[in-house]
Amino acid sequence: MKKIFFIEPKSPNLHIYSQFPLPRLGLYILGNLMEKRGWHADIIYEEQQKIDFNKIKTADLVGISTITSTAPRAYAIADKIRKMNIPVIMGGPHVTFLTTEALQHADYVIRGEGEEALPAFIDAWEKGEDFTGIPNLSYLKNGKTIHNPLNPFIHDLDAFPSPDFTKYLFQSKAGAFRMIPVQTSRGCPFDCTFCSVTGMFGKKYRFRSTQNIIEELRRYNDRKNIIFFYDDNFAANKKRAKELLKAMIAENFKFKWTTQVRTDAAKDEELLKLMKKSGCHYLYLGLESVNPRSLEAMKKKQSLDDIIQAVKAIRRHRIHTHGMFVYGFDDDDWATVKKTVRFAKKIKLSSTQFMILTPLPGSKFFKEIVAQGRLLFKDWSLYDAHHVVFQPARLTLSALQKAQIFSHKKFYSLVQIVKKTFRFKWLEIGIAHYARNLNKIWQKRNKAYLKVVDLLTLKKSAHIKVEYKEDIALDR
Repeated sequence: MKKIFFIEPKSPNLHIYSQFPLPRLGLYILGNLMEKRGWHADIIYEEQQKIDFNKIKTADLVGISTITSTAPRAYAIADKIRKMNIPVIMGGPHVTFLTTEALQHADYVIRGEGEEALPAFIDAWEKGEDFTGIPNLSYLKNGKTIHNPLNPFIHDLDAFPSPDFTKYLFQSKAGAFRMIPVQTSRGCPFDCTFCSVTGMFGKKYRFRSTQNIIEELRRYNDRKNIIFFYDDNFAANKKRAKELLKAMIAENFKFKWTTQVRTDAAKDEELLKLMKKSGCHYLYLGLESVNPRSLEAMKKKQSLDDIIQAVKAIRRHRIHTHGMFVYGFDDDDWATVKKTVRFAKKIKLSSTQFMILTPLPGSKFFKEIVAQGRLLFKDWSLYDAHHVVFQPARLTLSALQKAQIFSHKKFYSLVQIVKKTFRFKWLEIGIAHYARNLNKIWQKRNKAYLKVVDLLTLKKSAHIKVEYKEDIALDR
């Protein structure tokens, strides 16, 4: 029996979800596909499992999936495995957009979605055939880089087996519950300038059928489980969302669930009622900014009033709210930072995170920053929304970096914790203590980086232009 190992590398730095490790879903879906064709598939999620390279030696093929922040680790793993004379195939957002870079470390790269491309590649690989007709595949041939055409985005998401996470344990380090990732859709039509989702999954929403999702959810019907719907916008199609929620209510599931939505979801009273009744515990809101000019520039298509009304409506239904803000847009300054923290406290978000705008490969923002010569660091491990990697317009490097530290410190201050104590907000208190501790640990672990940022800020003239050329167009 042929054997394939799939590896998701460990994140290089602390981040807001370090306490709650959750894998990306692609490798588990591909693992199921490989097992159905008679291969033995072993999946290594490095956040929770060390790589045993002695076992890797038994592999016929190794697949590695990477996002931008894990790319250096992914490349290091790939280099080590290739020295064992084992072929390496890579996939994921980062290598989709920087394919030529990836082919310095991997034998093959699958760009975009892999569910159709990988089986086609395996067919040709097993038969020793040419790879010319394999969709989405990039590889080197006689020293020349070959990029095969991309297939259209996969329409029928029910066609592929969903991961069975009853085999795996993704338990919070606190040990109180298990988080189970489930994805019900792909794609997003909003195309925010700083997001790379549309390049990877397209601008059109594609949904799994309600019955298909319900069958998957039945595996996890336990009070100790929390379902995390991985959708970029769970309520993108409100009619479809309501149909799914009604089916979940009819099943009388015991688990709680959480997901990410836009503020427009809160304008639908029936939708919020169904969310609560079906077990919705927490909603993640991409609020992004309190600066109207920044919201307009990023093409977010929401206003401050939309944010205020959304949080009020969700709270009325006794659902917790997690607000996500981003600093670093060209119209942001220190006044924006202070206003954002005041705003987050005033609207009484249950929790929040303040991220640093990051030019991710595949996003419009990345192309703009590179074209303007404002990219300062090409250490991909810093591309995690916690480190400044480009020259801001109205903030110094140091100020933008400190904006994140300052904001978390203020939002999760001891004064705020005391106020929550008097309101018996025990969950929010626990999150606040976790966030405060994480903020302190992050600063200790990043002392050297913070010193570099301060030095670059003082010199002002330190402006490092990084050359970049996108490998291929992703338009279908």
